[in-house]
Amino acid sequence: MDSTIQQKTDPFLAVKIPEFRNLLLGRFMFVMALRMMSTLVGWWIYNLTSAPFAIGIVGLSEFLPAFGFALYAGHVIDLSEKRRLLLRGVALYLLAAILLLSLSTNISTTHIHGHTIAILIYCIIFGTGIVRSFAGPTFNVILASIVPKSSLQNATTWNQGAFLSASVIGHAVGGFLIALSGNTGTLTAICVLMVLSFLALFQLKPKPPLNERKSEQKTWTSVKEGLNFVFKTKELLGAISLDMFAVLFGGAVAMVPVYARDILKVGPQGFGFLNGASDMGSILIVVLLTLFPLKKKQGRTLLFAVAGFGLCIIVFGISKLFWLSFGVLLLSGMLDGISVVTRGTIMQLKTPDNMRGRVMSVNSMFINSSNELGQFESGVAAKLFGVVPSVVFGGCMTLLVVVVTWFKAPSLRKMEY
Repeated sequence: MDSTIQQKTDPFLAVKIPEFRNLLLGRFMFVMALRMMSTLVGWWIYNLTSAPFAIGIVGLSEFLPAFGFALYAGHVIDLSEKRRLLLRGVALYLLAAILLLSLSTNISTTHIHGHTIAILIYCIIFGTGIVRSFAGPTFNVILASIVPKSSLQNATTWNQGAFLSASVIGHAVGGFLIALSGNTGTLTAICVLMVLSFLALFQLKPKPPLNERKSEQKTWTSVKEGLNFVFKTKELLGAISLDMFAVLFGGAVAMVPVYARDILKVGPQGFGFLNGASDMGSILIVVLLTLFPLKKKQGRTLLFAVAGFGLCIIVFGISKLFWLSFGVLLLSGMLDGISVVTRGTIMQLKTPDNMRGRVMSVNSMFINSSNELGQFESGVAAKLFGVVPSVVFGGCMTLLVVVVTWFKAPSLRKMEY
């Protein structure tokens, strides 16, 4: 009995599994490369166009394919050998990074007009959106096939920790590399990270589909099964909806290039810190949750955390001080980290193994894609109302979403696991 209790409270329980360590390492380097790429592209596009709306178009370029292919991707993931599918996704991201690298060279900038380069960047990002609809959910599906169910909560927390720590390092390093070595040097580093990620993930064992008979099932029938499961699982639906709208309206990070250059005037270095602040806060809270996981009233805590996130976005919007802007973004990341870990744990614990691809893809469609749609929403709002009012509006809408969820989703408010 004592050894069982010790296992359940061991914060390093999942990390003791060698294959899980390879997955963490591969995902860490992959996400770090993606965050460096998003940091670079936002800064690059804004300098090419000097238009906040152009940053929003970057988000839309990735959102449309990621959202459009998400449900089909879930069907494919459940029927596919997942290790091979994941390796293909990383390889295609590497190809996208190489294409961006070619656009950043002196030859391209000399012979191609800046607006043409911007259009080509949008096209490449559109391609990464397609790839992400398959690669993103596959990481979470493979997680459940490596770790026993008794260790899933601990593994999910570590998985989110790897994701968030890679995000903060990627954002910060991206900003520094842009300042030190320009676009070309930054993209070279991104390509190296992609290769290292591929090599780490290559060490995983093959992950065949659990039920071969499902291969004969019609695509739409399979997709509907995943959607029906999410909509029938009220706690899962409530958590996804809350997070989706919070990210959609609270996407202040999309306007960080504008704040860094024109409002706070802190340059690429300050841009890197601001861009990584929320992720830095998230990883801090994930470390605490790894050591001291939430024991009760997780649903109520989730709602309060999202409300606090909205307040932080409002303060960031009106701030003219770098230290205050950095501080509230850091706090917003801590609050968002609580939401991410809670939702991720619910999904892993409540999803059947043979439906993980479809359920994770539904989650990806509504949560991950809302980042890009939120970036587009921020760009449109900035164009219509101005940058500062658009960010404040987003924070206020986040608070409104929490209030509505509090009264309309009592099962989420009362949720415990």
